[in-house]
Amino acid sequence: MNVYCGIDWAERHHDVALVDDSGTLLAKRRITDDAAGYRMLLELLAEHGDAPDDPIPVAIETSHGLLVATLRTGKRQIFAVNPLSAARYRDRHSVSRKKSDPGDALVLANILRTDMDVHRSLPADSDLARAITVLARAQQDAVWHRQQLVNQVRSLLKTFYPAALDAFLGKQHGLARPEARAVLATAPTPARAAKLSVTQFQAALRRAGRVRGIEAEAQRLREAFRGDHVRQPQAVEDAMGRQLMALIVQLDAACRAADDLAEAVEESFREHPDADILLSFPGLGVQLGARVLAEIGDDRDRFTDARALKAYAGSAPITRASGKKKFVGRRFIKNDRLITAGFLWAFAALTSSPGADAHYRRRREAGDWHAQAQRHLFNRLLGQLYHCLQSRQLFDEHRAFTSFSTDLAVAA
Repeated sequence: MNVYCGIDWAERHHDVALVDDSGTLLAKRRITDDAAGYRMLLELLAEHGDAPDDPIPVAIETSHGLLVATLRTGKRQIFAVNPLSAARYRDRHSVSRKKSDPGDALVLANILRTDMDVHRSLPADSDLARAITVLARAQQDAVWHRQQLVNQVRSLLKTFYPAALDAFLGKQHGLARPEARAVLATAPTPARAAKLSVTQFQAALRRAGRVRGIEAEAQRLREAFRGDHVRQPQAVEDAMGRQLMALIVQLDAACRAADDLAEAVEESFREHPDADILLSFPGLGVQLGARVLAEIGDDRDRFTDARALKAYAGSAPITRASGKKKFVGRRFIKNDRLITAGFLWAFAALTSSPGADAHYRRRREAGDWHAQAQRHLFNRLLGQLYHCLQSRQLFDEHRAFTSFSTDLAVAA
């Protein structure tokens, strides 16, 4: 007799339901979200035939957390069912739209009983790959947060401090540069900046870690901040300066967090056996390669073929046909982090791979706009990555683009 388990996840407690092949409810229980509750769950599963060689599959509406980590030991299949899908299954059994936590657990168990083959279990990634996933996503979130703070600082400076924008926006990394943050922390208002001497600017640049061209840069900043600009009333300017100081403190913390996480990502990524294959591809560096690995994992059985990986990434088009109508367009249900990394990958590959550049140019000449051509190039690179990971081969430019001589002629 096969047994199926459904768990309705909540913040403080979880409802568990077990059913057999005929849909008969074997057991139901509410457990707490702590070690005692997890032990109670494992004991309940063991009472109904759970064994290391033949574990009971579990359906739950999340793929993260300590409960999932407890269940992922051994060969157990865990199915992270989308809550929207579970709601649609719930309507199959009741038209009154009633809902309860024990009822949702029963619905999840019945999903496995009737349609387990059409749902995908969590991949069997290694612990190192899962650690890279945590670090790469955290670093990407830190970069996004840093950019949000930079945008806030830029908007604020535009309202009362245009000299700072003129001084730093033309530089690489702009307002996120250590020199920019150090100078703005020293002089958060135009009035204070105008009073700074060249020596004070030099001291701020040294605190930011600059070691070359300090004298010339300090002279340039002194002239920029003493230029003729429109000013706010003094009281308003001082208030905005306090607001700017608060944002600079947050921006400093965000920049340090992004840099620290980047170092942790590089350290973990280079230890992974797939790192050399990923880094052999044009346009993939350590950080971008780690993001790609974080989203596809290292479970070689996760995707049946390259088409499945492309669909998961959202690079492959989707077809919607009904009667005489047929539409082929981009996918909206996809891994957003992977497709974001894919666009960066495709863009970087244009300057490091003649074949990729020629492929992009052909798509543009065929009528694709920039985003379409980039997505098509990412789709091709992703298929090549799937082949290299499966066969344990490094990227080969001449084999990756079969019409390489034609590509070079077009690129020239």
